[in-house]
Amino acid sequence: MIQGQVEKKAAPVRRRVYERLKAAILSGHLGPGERLTEEHLAETLGVSRTPVREALYKLESEGLIQPLKTRGFIVSGDSREEVEERFEIRAILEGYALRLISEGITEESLEQLSEYIEKAEAALKARRMDEVFNWNTRFHDTLHELVSKRVRFYQMIVDMRKQVLRYRKQTLHSEEGARRTLDGHRKILLALQLKDPDLCERVMREHIRLAKEDALQAIMGQHKK
Repeated sequence: MIQGQVEKKAAPVRRRVYERLKAAILSGHLGPGERLTEEHLAETLGVSRTPVREALYKLESEGLIQPLKTRGFIVSGDSREEVEERFEIRAILEGYALRLISEGITEESLEQLSEYIEKAEAALKARRMDEVFNWNTRFHDTLHELVSKRVRFYQMIVDMRKQVLRYRKQTLHSEEGARRTLDGHRKILLALQLKDPDLCERVMREHIRLAKEDALQAIMGQHKK
């Protein structure tokens, strides 16, 4: 009985450590090439080395980190082909999602999306780039919530969005990148207002294609430094 209780208590710790490390990698807080060691992570997270070790092996199996010849791991850096593949998968998923959304979106949701665009525009004029990023994130969060009842499909979208966000961190905070993103959001809103499924899918795919180009330019620029 006691052993079962201990196992139940240990499981959330392992999961929490894994989720925190994965989120740090996908958000870009732990960037490509950064070294990870059990000792340092255990001390930083305030846990024993066992859940850290398990989390690292799981992240390795997912291709997010790679083992070093010496002790420890480094955060993986994807090739151009891998980055393109992730964005292309996201374009397919979210293009189809917007097609589904267009069939039943309410005026209330349209007004909410419009409000987020206006607030992002105001923040951009004031050059408050963190606010622009937050409102643009809320725009996509709202779209994703509209397909959340399709649980598996929704989770696929969320997972792929997390994977590409680390490539977008730099471009989403630049004025030029933010302007292109806002223009894309206006086109998405118009397509939804017209309730045209084909247009919705095309516009969303194009929006993500441009995001892919921005991300690739940023990555190639970093490699030249």
